Amino acid sequence: MLFEFGIGSRVVGVTDYCVHPADQVADLPKIGGTKNANAASILELAPDLVIANKEENRPPLVAAMEEAGVPILVTDARSVERAVAEIALLGRATACESEAAGLVMRINRELERLSDLVDRPRVPVVTLIWKGPYMVVGGDTYADDLLARCGASNPFAGAEGRYPRVREGDLEASAPEVILLPSEPYAFGEQDRLELLGLECPASRSSQVHLVEGELLSWYGPRIVRALRELPALVAPSL
Repeated sequence: MLFEFGIGSRVVGVTDYCVHPADQVADLPKIGGTKNANAASILELAPDLVIANKEENRPPLVAAMEEAGVPILVTDARSVERAVAEIALLGRATACESEAAGLVMRINRELERLSDLVDRPRVPVVTLIWKGPYMVVGGDTYADDLLARCGASNPFAGAEGRYPRVREGDLEASAPEVILLPSEPYAFGEQDRLELLGLECPASRSSQVHLVEGELLSWYGPRIVRALRELPALVAPSL
């Protein structure tokens, strides 16, 4: 998002998983992964602002920044609406209000285009995120809200936990018409897709089991525009 705002030159450090834009982050200092980011390495870079995420980064890291007096912005978008609000917040925090407003405008334009899906019957869609055991996208998540805006309903939205563990029998009982297999965090591939085509459910019988770019489902920010353009035809083709 910072590179989208045009201030990539001000980025002084990234995690091991900050891989876009590839040619511009490759040589930036790495401060560890999302779960094991090194507080000392961050402080050595003398940042004016640290951006963290509640789901990905651990509380001790946030506490270390606060104790050192370094401003830290903690994101926690569990809906498209909140993701849009955080884009505006990041714009204010980095003096990029106009750039953020431009991105927000593009996202809102796509949301308006899809607004007629709200009143139509929704398509049951199951999105897996892990295998061994199977885990699915549940309620109170950004991905769940994003897919809902694209015409999907989530059979596991009311299950316990934001990413419930399920068995094959649970998948069949949920009767999805579409099953999505994202490329992350678990890298589902063609063999996984073929295995799930053997389930006894509408999605398998109609071959509506699809591999999908994981970043479209979970990397909110500039990708929201493309997600809202591409996912509806995949998750709710009948609409």
